[in-house]
Amino acid sequence: MPEYISLPITRTHLVRYAGASGDFNPLHHDQTFANTIGLQNVIAHGMFIMAIAGEAITSWIGNKNIKKFHSRFLAKTEPVDWDNFENTKDRATIVVKGKVIRLFVENGEKLFECKIVAENLLGSKKLSGSFIAVVTGEPPRDVNE
Repeated sequence: MPEYISLPITRTHLVRYAGASGDFNPLHHDQTFANTIGLQNVIAHGMFIMAIAGEAITSWIGNKNIKKFHSRFLAKTEPVDWDNFENTKDRATIVVKGKVIRLFVENGEKLFECKIVAENLLGSKKLSGSFIAVVTGEPPRDVNE
């Protein structure tokens, strides 16, 4: 799977995601609330990080070929601080990597399984998971058998 690098996550992304998802938990957009509960900053929705991983997958294979997508959230993600962009952009930029681990046939359909990990540019793992998709054309080349 080709490496995918997101733009730095901003508070605007978080507010827009809250509107789209209906998840207006204040720890995702209200700095005062985040500080009150012991966080130094607001944090991204875990499902937003999963959406970035999904974007990485679909930019590679398209969305109609995905059969299953599972993920596990591993760590909080803080947005970029515009007052300190150079020192905070790496914590807010997500890199998604994947490796095809299996080719198989199920119910007559050629499929592949790929393990993925999403981490920021500092190497902090944010999400791990896997997906199963239909093989179209040539099978993916990075199969580890």
